[in-house]
Order: sequence, then C-alpha cells, then structure tokens
Amino acid sequence: MAIPQLRNKQVLITGAASGIGRASALAFAREGAHIIASDLRLEPLESLQQEVQALGVNCLIHAVDVSDEAAMQAFAALVHAQIGAPDVLFNNAGIAYLGKFLDSGLEQWQRVLKVNLMGVVHGCYHFIPLMLAAGGPRQIVNVSSTASYAPSPSMASYAASKFAVAGFCDVLRMELDGTLIGVTDVCPGVINTAITTSGAAPSMQGAQLQRLQDYYIKQGCLPEVVANDVVRAVQTGKTLVLTGPYSRLLYHLKRISRRLLFKLTLSSATKIGYL
Repeated sequence: MAIPQLRNKQVLITGAASGIGRASALAFAREGAHIIASDLRLEPLESLQQEVQALGVNCLIHAVDVSDEAAMQAFAALVHAQIGAPDVLFNNAGIAYLGKFLDSGLEQWQRVLKVNLMGVVHGCYHFIPLMLAAGGPRQIVNVSSTASYAPSPSMASYAASKFAVAGFCDVLRMELDGTLIGVTDVCPGVINTAITTSGAAPSMQGAQLQRLQDYYIKQGCLPEVVANDVVRAVQTGKTLVLTGPYSRLLYHLKRISRRLLFKLTLSSATKIGYL
C-alpha cells in the first residue's frame, strides 16, 4: 500500500546496525520518518541513533534476536506501547553462509533458516495484527535476494531461506489483499557489504576466498542503493524490488531461459569464487 508521504511515519527496521538496514534507516529518516531500529546488540545502534536524530527525527533502538520468537513477541508489545503500530515494518535482518552442501553442517542450515526465514515470520506474525488493528495504509518490506531466483553454487542454505521468504511474500500479499497493508519483496543483487569477511564462508580459503572478496568489492554496489530503492518502493507501493547489480538481468534471464541461466551461473562460479 503506497505511503507517498513519509514525514512523521513510524518505520521499524530489524538488522539496522549495518549494511542495508543502517542505510535504510538513514534514508527513511531523510524523508522525515521516525525510526525504530533493532539489532542483536545496542552498542552498534547508538551511533545510528545519533545520526538519525541529527536529521531532526526520533530514533528508538532495541536489542533483539529476530530468531527468538518469544523475544520478538515481547519486542512487538514494547514497540506498541511506545509508538503504536509501525507504518512500515522492514524485516531486514539476515545472515549469509557460503559453502558446498556436503561440506556444511546441519547446524549451519538451522542457523540460517532461523534468522533469514523465521526472523521474517516472527516479525510479520507479531506486528501484522497490530498494523491491521491500527488501520490506514501500511507496508511490510521483507528482504529475500537475487539468490531467491538465481542462486549460485555454495549457497544451498542461504538460497533456500531466500526462496522461502519470496514465497512467503507472495502468499502474504494474497492473504492481505483487500486490507490497507501492502507487501514488498526486496531482491538485492551483489552488494558490497561484509558478507565475505564476517565468517560467512568458513570453508573457503586462499585464492578462492580472495576471488570472492574481490568480486563483491569490485562488482557490488553500496547498501545506499538498495536503501533508496526501498524508500521509493514504500512510497509507490511497489511489490517487487530488483535492486543492485545483476538483480534485474538475472530475473529476466530466468524467465527467458532457465537452462541458459544455469549454464552461465555454473560457468562463472569458479571465476567469481563460489567454486
């Protein structure tokens, strides 16, 4: 549901301490929106709070683990007591894991799915009822990925989590049809964040890891690109955001020829560093 005017709206962002989340908090704040920012720890959010408040809007910060259902339930109740229902719920928190399927433990699968999928589910489950009760146009923004339709080798758990988020967005959009709540699926492409330097690829070493790091640094766009696209999507009610390098290209290529996309992805995997 389009929200053209964001001034004095309440925007809640998970995973706001860095990357796309932090950039989005500042982008929404520049439009005059008040920010509720959460992440695992408060300390990294304190500098964000100062930057947002310097733009003349309010910023509340909270430490919460999106994978913890009880913690998210308590978080929703606390936010509701503080500001009411958010106008925009941005389920951004996520983690990456890169490694061949048979080289990865099941504990990595559980961790990725708990954060990337269940974190989104928890946010929607506990905030949507508050948003429905409050009425008025509101927007849910969930982050999937280009990997939700064009994954690469070594992305098994990550791609599975993002495929699930994309499907969840489609179903949620249908179930909320006829209400004043819209659903946006954000699919970032190659983003220059700490994805390859934060322990996300523990089985990759040496030249392979260096190739992957170089690829994200040279080919990736800044998180601010995604953030600006997210703000525009909320203002226009856009349901699908293809943002960042290769996102749109790969989306349309898959629609034209799944076989060609498979061949191109596999042939470039070693050069990039996925294999």
